[in-house]
Amino acid sequence: MKTFIIINPISGARRMDTQTLERAALVNFPQANGAFTKHAGHATELAAQAAQNGYDQVIVAGGDGTVNEAAKALVGTQTALGIVPKGSGNGLARELGMPLMYEEAWTALQKATPVACDVGQANGEYFFNLAGVGIEAEIAKMFAEHGKSGVRGKWPYFKLGAKAVFTYKPKTLQVSYNGKEDILTPLTLVFANGTQYGSNFKIAPRASLTDGLFDMVEVLPVSKFKLALAAPTFFSKTFRPFDVTNTQRTKEALIRYDGEIVYHLDGEPKTVQNELKISLLPKALRLLVPQGY
Repeated sequence: MKTFIIINPISGARRMDTQTLERAALVNFPQANGAFTKHAGHATELAAQAAQNGYDQVIVAGGDGTVNEAAKALVGTQTALGIVPKGSGNGLARELGMPLMYEEAWTALQKATPVACDVGQANGEYFFNLAGVGIEAEIAKMFAEHGKSGVRGKWPYFKLGAKAVFTYKPKTLQVSYNGKEDILTPLTLVFANGTQYGSNFKIAPRASLTDGLFDMVEVLPVSKFKLALAAPTFFSKTFRPFDVTNTQRTKEALIRYDGEIVYHLDGEPKTVQNELKISLLPKALRLLVPQGY
């Protein structure tokens, strides 16, 4: 089993020196080759080269951004992706049931098996967990701009989110899916391949990475009071008593809006004019999952 390891040494709040990072990897995969990322997009380059060189698996230790970079290069290949969560949200890693402790994750990957999982596309760009339009996309855009100052982490994200809840005005969207057309004015509209954003906030508790469908979740523009009451239930697997969401299942959708559409792919903000096409590629990425998934 040929293994290539990619480590982002600067991701996550728990900073470790490069020797410590490397040691945990090589204790579990002593015959592996690997590299540290040095710049944005480097994980994509490294993963693509590993796939071309016939590696059976690429294991990435990093946050959601680094994982997504590597995953993009492995779509449609036979090289499996393993994840050692090292970020703040770790949405896809949590979805796979990976241990969140660095050393434990490496141990779990020794007995992990590859599972063919679905991949999403938005206007031709890949996403692996969630894509969405509405308030969450606006918050992602604000956070990305805020992060340019070098300030990251959960607290700034929470403050920006709280501000957006009181200032965001939902847009009216024309959404085509499953052969029909709806006019929606959502607080947010999520296309969920997996169940959660990360940190166990489950926007689509019944979604699956392997069922060939998105859960299209509309968060309704309810009152702030009702939204506050409902917020804790999103940390539950099934409990949704306040009727703040409406869920449909679909393989694709077309969103139309007269003007700029702000959206996100796994938390990375994007913009497009007038139309956003969402589609699903079934079983297009092999992911290493621990025993018991």
